[in-house]
Amino acid sequence: MGIKVLLIMFIGLGGGIAVGSGLVAFLTVLGIVPRLMQLSKTYDATRSYEWSIILGSVAGGWMILSGSTLSIPWASFLLVPIGLFCGVFVGMLAAALTEVLNVLPILAKRIGFGQKILLILMAIVLGKITGSLFHWMYYVNH
Repeated sequence: MGIKVLLIMFIGLGGGIAVGSGLVAFLTVLGIVPRLMQLSKTYDATRSYEWSIILGSVAGGWMILSGSTLSIPWASFLLVPIGLFCGVFVGMLAAALTEVLNVLPILAKRIGFGQKILLILMAIVLGKITGSLFHWMYYVNH
C-alpha cells in the first residue's frame, strides 16, 4: 500500500471517530435514549437499546461505504411492518428530543398559542403524514 492510501484510511478513520463521538455526545448530553425508555416504559431493555444503536450505526456505515443496498426480493410483505416500526422509532425519538429540549412549550408561548398545544401537535402530525404520503405517491411511485 502506498502512503497515499494509508493517509486516506487514517483520515477516514479519524472522521468516523469524530462523527461517532459527536453522535454519542449528542445522544448522551440530551438524554434521548433514557427519555425514550421512560416514555416507552422499557427500562429492562437498556442493553437492547445500546446494541441497536451500535449495530445500526455500524451496518448503516458499512452499507454506505460499500455502496450496497439492502434487497430482499422474497420478503416484500415485510415492508409494511418494517416501515411501521421505523416510523414509530423515528416518531418516538423525535418526541423524546422535542420533550427534552422543551421545544413545544417555548414555541407555543412565543407564537401566542399557550393554551393550544394540542392544535400544534395535530398540525405537526398531519403535516408529517401529508408530507410522507405526498413523497410516497409522487416520488416513489413515479
